[in-house]
Amino acid sequence: MIAKTGGLEGIVVGDTTISTVGKEGLGLTYRGYNIKDLAAHSSFEEVAYLLIDGVLPSLAELQAYRSKLIELRYLPTELKSLLETIPGTAHPMEVLRTCVSMLGTLESESAKYTGRSIADRLVACVPSMLLYWYQFHQNKLRIDTANSDEQTIAGYFLHLLHGKKPDDEMRRAVDVSLILYAEHEFNASTFAARVTASTLSDFYSCIVTAIGTLRGALHGGANEEAMELISQFKTPDQAEKGIKEMLANKAKIMGFGHRVYKKSDPRSDIIKAWSEKLSKRSPDGYLYSVSERIEKIMWDEKKLFPNLDFYSASAYHFCGIPTSLFTPIFVMSRVTGWSAHILEQRANNRLIRPEASYTGPAPRPFPTIEERG
Repeated sequence: MIAKTGGLEGIVVGDTTISTVGKEGLGLTYRGYNIKDLAAHSSFEEVAYLLIDGVLPSLAELQAYRSKLIELRYLPTELKSLLETIPGTAHPMEVLRTCVSMLGTLESESAKYTGRSIADRLVACVPSMLLYWYQFHQNKLRIDTANSDEQTIAGYFLHLLHGKKPDDEMRRAVDVSLILYAEHEFNASTFAARVTASTLSDFYSCIVTAIGTLRGALHGGANEEAMELISQFKTPDQAEKGIKEMLANKAKIMGFGHRVYKKSDPRSDIIKAWSEKLSKRSPDGYLYSVSERIEKIMWDEKKLFPNLDFYSASAYHFCGIPTSLFTPIFVMSRVTGWSAHILEQRANNRLIRPEASYTGPAPRPFPTIEERG
């Protein structure tokens, strides 16, 4: 009998050297390094290098890599024109999906633009695409995406968003969040990218596949919904009353539980600490206390723990990031993990083509159109 399970839950579909997720005694690791160590001691650029190239960079290699990413932040004129044409009412995920596809027509994968170089290009310019579109439609600005001396992706993003250099605390908070979101084994968008890669499609098509998959409400977007939830309440007591009513009405509370993690999400406490730190300097810092009360109620009532998305919501909010940009930040980060998986799939490729268990009608005779009446 063929083993089957809804959503492929618990089914091992391939090997990877990139990460472990929820393995007993290991937790979340990138290339063997524990996520807590990476979040405490590394930068997003180091993690990007680690995921894509398989090793941690030396100081000289890290400096060279950052310089390369800075050089790759620019946007072609044709892409800027497209960004100005896309409606300001479009969802930012649709913007990124469209612009990555467009870049693939301007800088098609070839001997000049290899898969490895495209990975760096996207790590560097996804923030440029997002913020050029955002500033043009929200503030009528044509920003210069190539003119920022910010050395980090996190600082560059905040600089383009707010029009000024970010302070160190906000820069580091976003940097850590990018580390936490960078990779997560065979999640839906990564697996979709690997399926596309297995057909020997081009690098951009693999990334567009992943963005389209992340666009779905059951994968990306939970931090946006978590923000909408916590912003409904002004006090912890209001939150407790509201959440209990929602649970009584069988409403789904986003940002809790996880398909793979059964006891806790190892990333959650890390971003929670940053949310608490940032809340102390924010005019609406009460949202952290609201979040804590919601966390308590969800555990007491449902034995559900917060995942990365829940406290990421308030952390991003305290950094002045609009809620609509939360999931695109996920793309900024996860493009590193996607790239690593695409390259890994290509290195030892076999077309991913599973079988289905047929549950339709038994064989039957074909009736003519006259017989069907």
